[in-house]
Parts: sequence; C-alpha cells; structure tokens
Amino acid sequence: MTPLRIDFISDIACPWCAVGLASLQLALSRLGDEVDAEWVMHPFELNPQMGPQGEAIVDYLGKKYGRTPGQIAQTQALIRERGASVGFAFGERKFVYNTFDAHRLLQWAGAKGQQLPLEMALMRAYHGEGEDVSAHDVLIEAAQSVGLDAHEARQVLQGNDYADEVRADERETAALGIHSVPAIIFNQRYLVSGGQPAEAFEDAIRQILAEAPEA
Repeated sequence: MTPLRIDFISDIACPWCAVGLASLQLALSRLGDEVDAEWVMHPFELNPQMGPQGEAIVDYLGKKYGRTPGQIAQTQALIRERGASVGFAFGERKFVYNTFDAHRLLQWAGAKGQQLPLEMALMRAYHGEGEDVSAHDVLIEAAQSVGLDAHEARQVLQGNDYADEVRADERETAALGIHSVPAIIFNQRYLVSGGQPAEAFEDAIRQILAEAPEA
C-alpha cells in the first residue's frame, strides 16, 4: 500500500466540488489496497461577500456569470447527471449561502481527524437536501452525524475559532495561483483541476504512484 497525500481545495457551495469529491473517492475505491490516502481539506469561498440570508441561485448565477434561467437549468441538469454517474445525488438547490462558518467547522474537524466525513455531510446537506449551510443548527447537525461533539461544535461556531486559520489557508491557496475549484494536489506536487471522471483520477493516481519511487 503506497501513501498518497490528497490536498482537496473546495467550497461547500460548489457543485463541481461535490462531483469531484465523489469521483475521486470512486477512483480510490477502484484502486483498493494499492493506495493509503491521507486527506487534507482546504477552504475556498466562491461567494465570500454573501450575506447571512443567502441569495436565490438564479439571481446569483445570473449576476455573476450572466446566465439566463434556462442556461442555469441546463447546467444543473448536467451536474445532476454527472453526480449520479459517481454516486452523488443532487437535490433541488434554490439558494446560495455564505460558507465561512462551514469552513471554520471543517478546520476544527481536521483537528479531530474528521474533515473528510464532515465535508461529505455538508455537501449532502446543501447539494442533496438544499439546506442552509450557513445556519449553525445545520452545521451542528452535520457534525453530530459524523460522530463529532455537538456542544463543542456549537462553541466553535458561536465564537471566532479557526477564522484566522481559514483566512491563512485561503491566502496560501491564492499564492499558489489557484482561482477555481475543485483543485486537487497529490503528494504536494501534482495538481488536477475540476470535477474529473473517476477514470481520469484513477489514471492520474496510477501515474503518480509509478513515479513515486523516483521522486
């Protein structure tokens, strides 16, 4: 079994990040015992200025990308199809929310060794169930669902814990020249961008493993 570090840079609000995460996990399952994956999740905010009430997704995407409601519906249908192909079920998402507190909670979960399960739970909550991932009760429920302590999670959210860590991590990502997500860095050397098919991730990992002895 070969160690493989995976730095996964993403935003909870990014549907292609959900596709990419599910796709990468599928690729790793196909590799089986060949790989011993170590996951490190990193924050990236697509909408850092989003207010506490969120914004209707049609309005948000229309202003940000100039897309019509019809174009947005077509893109969402494509994303649902891609998600289904890798085992991620998208539900109806009507609003976009601020994710800063979610990223703070993920930093805390990292100290508990539960970053990946919490990120998956948060993505299911938002992309699968359309929940408000800026709401503390939603975040706490997600934390509790993966075995984290609800009381401790609430304490983190009620204060300003891990805010500096999130900001520092985001600055480091920007310094690397990464401006879109998902961005996946393997063994701190190899960058793969986007919600790639599982086959693409599998091929990339096999190539990385083949090169590892020479590194």
